[in-house]
Amino acid sequence: MPNIKSAIKRVKTNEDRNAQNTAVKSAMRTAVKKVEAAVTVNDSNAAKEVYAEAVSQLDKAAAKGLIHKNAAARKKARLAKKVNSL
Repeated sequence: MPNIKSAIKRVKTNEDRNAQNTAVKSAMRTAVKKVEAAVTVNDSNAAKEVYAEAVSQLDKAAAKGLIHKNAAARKKARLAKKVNSL
């Protein structure tokens, strides 16, 4: 544990940010898995609804810098292709 006040604060803020980033990334992955699950059972309406949520989560993660914007675009395109194939 650091002794300097600024270093102590940095450790605390890093832990807080890490927790927030983990939560956002987890929500993004869950949303993507929901779309893939809906596509697997051929539920077109449900897939379209959860796809909108997944796109939102991907955009939020990209805006926060958790994933690269091109990675978000690639994931959205692949999900859209799966949803549109139904």
